[in-house]
Amino acid sequence: MIKTGEYNTLAILRETDPGLYLGDDDENVVLLPHKYKPEEFRIGDELEVFVYLDNEERPIATTLEPFLLLNSFGYLHCSDVNEFGAFMDWGLEKQLFVPFKEQARPMKSGNWYIVYLYLDDITNRLVGSSKTNRFVQNDELTVAAYDEVNILVTHLTEKGANVIINGVHKGLIYIEDIFEDIRTGDRMKAFIKKIRHDNKIDVVLQTPGYKSIEPNANFIMDELKAVGGFLPLHDKSDPESIKNELGMSKKSFKKAIGTLYKDKQIVIKEDGIELLSKD
Repeated sequence: MIKTGEYNTLAILRETDPGLYLGDDDENVVLLPHKYKPEEFRIGDELEVFVYLDNEERPIATTLEPFLLLNSFGYLHCSDVNEFGAFMDWGLEKQLFVPFKEQARPMKSGNWYIVYLYLDDITNRLVGSSKTNRFVQNDELTVAAYDEVNILVTHLTEKGANVIINGVHKGLIYIEDIFEDIRTGDRMKAFIKKIRHDNKIDVVLQTPGYKSIEPNANFIMDELKAVGGFLPLHDKSDPESIKNELGMSKKSFKKAIGTLYKDKQIVIKEDGIELLSKD
């Protein structure tokens, strides 16, 4: 079966004027236009292609890489809005249609939006939606505390950064746990800090709890070596100074230098921390 909205590995069946016809083991066939065919090929070769619907709603193959796949989220640019809805640039020739009923708020040409790609059951067309809450759930969690996860930042508020976790769950990075510049649309690795009784998920960008001590300590060691062995920071330094200098919270900093001090890697002075020389 050739899957629309996904990558398919298909065999080259024949070459015609429009392009190469590709097929699967079930004798399903799709056209790859000439402009996407490889420079060298033989009948029977297999190609990995993305399949979507062309302007006449017929399945078509391409070697272009879309910005999102079926049942996933992407951060897309709105290139046009007309009386039917919005049209998003998703890396392919035909733009992705987002009808008005699927817009969380009215879209405007030139703006960027978090969009989910799904296959409409009635029309069998690929459709975008910015009503992201419809496509995530926290009822049945697939993550646990301290898990490393992939996140997509959906929007920023006074509380912090709202994120989608592994394309499945909603989470929040609280403002006090943000020590770097993050923006809507950013994708990155993160960690589950805490799962609350109502299944709300707290996320952090650094390894949470005791697991963060060792990497933070190593980071501080690298910083000390890079600046000649002394940093004008200590356990009584202002939290903002620590955040600006090292990108971590004061709590994480104190845990890390405590570890380094116990391991006899540094000495803590009144004006900062100093790397101990290894004679």
